[in-house]
Amino acid sequence: MNQETSINLIDTQLKAYNNKDIHLFLQCWDKNAKIYLHPTALIADGLDQIKERHIIRFQEPDLFARLISRQVFGDKIVDQELVTRNFPEGKAVVDVLAIYEIKKKLIVNAWFLIGDPKF
Repeated sequence: MNQETSINLIDTQLKAYNNKDIHLFLQCWDKNAKIYLHPTALIADGLDQIKERHIIRFQEPDLFARLISRQVFGDKIVDQELVTRNFPEGKAVVDVLAIYEIKKKLIVNAWFLIGDPKF
C-alpha cells in the first residue's frame, strides 16, 4: 500500500471521529484490530470492542481531535493530536500521540500515549 492511501485512511478515520460517525469510523479498522495504551496495555480487542468504546466516546458533546502533526514510518502513521474531551470533572484538552499500523488498507493496531487532561 502506498503512503498516500495510508494517509487517506487515517484522514478518514480522524474525520469520522470528529463527526462522531461510528459507521465510517469502523470501516477504517480491521475486524481483528487491537488498541493499546502504549506500550502493551490492551484496551480494545476486535471491532466489537472498538465499536463499544467509541459509541460511548461519541456521546461526549465537545469531543474533537485537532491534528498537530503527522509522520509516516513504513506501515505506521504517527499523529500528534490535541483532543477535547468531557470528563466528570469538566471539559479538558488532552495531548495524544497515536501510532496506527496499517495492513491491507485497514488499521490493524493502534497505540496511544495520553497526557494528563488540562482543565
